Amino acid sequence: MIDRDKVWTGPLNDEAVDRTPFAGRTIGIYDTTLRDGEQAVGVTLGPELKLEIARALDRLGVDRIEAGFPLVSDDDARAYELILADGLDAEIWGFSRALPGDVDQLLRLGVEAAVIEAPLSDGKLTAYGLSREKVLDRIRAAVSHAAEAGMTVCFFGVDSSRADPAFLEQAYTEAIRVGAKEVAMVDTIGVAAPEGAALLVERCRSWVGPDVPIHWHGHDDFGLGVACSLAAVRAGADWVQGSINGMGERAGNADLGEFAVALEALYGGNTRLRLEVLTEVAELVADLAGTPLAPWKPITGRNTFIRESGAVAMQFRDPPAVEPFASELVGAHRGLVLGKKSGIVSVRIKAEELGIDLPAELEADVLADVKALGIAKRGLVTDAEFRQIVAHRQESKG
Repeated sequence: MIDRDKVWTGPLNDEAVDRTPFAGRTIGIYDTTLRDGEQAVGVTLGPELKLEIARALDRLGVDRIEAGFPLVSDDDARAYELILADGLDAEIWGFSRALPGDVDQLLRLGVEAAVIEAPLSDGKLTAYGLSREKVLDRIRAAVSHAAEAGMTVCFFGVDSSRADPAFLEQAYTEAIRVGAKEVAMVDTIGVAAPEGAALLVERCRSWVGPDVPIHWHGHDDFGLGVACSLAAVRAGADWVQGSINGMGERAGNADLGEFAVALEALYGGNTRLRLEVLTEVAELVADLAGTPLAPWKPITGRNTFIRESGAVAMQFRDPPAVEPFASELVGAHRGLVLGKKSGIVSVRIKAEELGIDLPAELEADVLADVKALGIAKRGLVTDAEFRQIVAHRQESKG
């Protein structure tokens, strides 16, 4: 649970947000970085890298880790073997198409729970050359096969957000009838507005009843992946699926870190994530996947707690004045950097930080040099360069 004393969002949300749907609820976090996340263009994660990421996700407190799609390659199957054998606290889930052969592959690997997917929108059915009845037959065969083998199944209707509601209801109720214990509403192309996500979850709840856990799986094509996840939870979803850093196909998935911090800090809900290691895990995944984080990325981007502006530097020692929550909540570090936008207070704070004796009468000249170098470099002035600037000014004075 987040430390509310370290969240500085003011009273606005207290007046505006109805937190009743979130009160006392802990939302499950289902991570699909190793499957849907790896679908990001150019990302390739071998078995050992997947194991390293799975360990990091476990350290973060992720409830369930989807370890990949073992039919993609022998490497993916090997990743399952390594992760299942590692004794992680998180549940390890599989991913399968609605085909008994896919299910058998997971069973051979020893997977005890899995998402089983089937396309449901007319557009997807046309693309695959499938009829509605054929898809229903596949759902019955694969889900019942998995359930009879003792596997916990979450039925996952691909492109739920663009499917005919009547057929959607038929598919989900049939999946439950033949053995699915959980269901996922899926915004495959990221087209749902938050209100649409809520409507889908409400409809699903009316179909499957009060006791079947509902997942929300959303993408970020309109930049609303996290907003839709929050709306889905408000409407009654019990689990949110997504990835670290929002990594995934096209514009990516809902970012699980952003979702968890927003849920806890703004809406008063809970997850079991250890948010204090979130930045560490985000940076690890970015490094291993070769997908650098944008500096201005919410929550885990480097700029979140780094200041260059001179006007902001004047408030640097008062974090609530310039930041929405404490950096330690997500394991980030605060800092001040120098460049074109620095001010007198900036060079003063930097000198103190580096243990440099900077006489007041030299501050203006040092600032002028810092600005000039920042403009010439079109970037930041390093600590080493700052030391040289100060030394040069001190020598000139002497």
